[in-house]
Amino acid sequence: MKYLPYLFLSITLQAKLLLSPYEAMTLHFPEDVNIEKKSILLTKNEAQAVSKLAKSKLKTKIYKTFHATKDGKLIALGILVLHKVRSKDTAVLSIITPDGVLQTVEIIAFNEPIEYLPSKSWLQVLNNKTLSPTLALGKDIPSISAATMSARATTMSSRIALSIFEVKFKK
Repeated sequence: MKYLPYLFLSITLQAKLLLSPYEAMTLHFPEDVNIEKKSILLTKNEAQAVSKLAKSKLKTKIYKTFHATKDGKLIALGILVLHKVRSKDTAVLSIITPDGVLQTVEIIAFNEPIEYLPSKSWLQVLNNKTLSPTLALGKDIPSISAATMSARATTMSSRIALSIFEVKFKK
């Protein structure tokens, strides 16, 4: 019974917000760039199109986006996607350029044990990728031993974000 508080503390420490999506966006852009948070709701047709492009079933039609603008011009769009790793959600922010290129990926929240968190160097393999059939684990994206589910969830979150961009924002 005397160890019960330590048990609750250890369980709480595993669920971790690494940084806010807004903070992640500001890390990648200078101070003169305006970051605006917006929520989007995909229509039924848009959700079907995103699901087909991403090759994944969507769990929601509501997404948070972060528009980075300078002098009124969009320079990047962050799309936050939640995806299950094993039994818990991970929040992945994909920052996409106006021409549909994945600039970078930030893991915002990771609720699995921290040893399964993909490293910064592995996350960089997603940089400068576009939505293509080869944007998948085992093709353009290498797997991570002992963290394959995390790598798969991060890659799939990026595919979903790129698909949302393609359907909802690409001009």
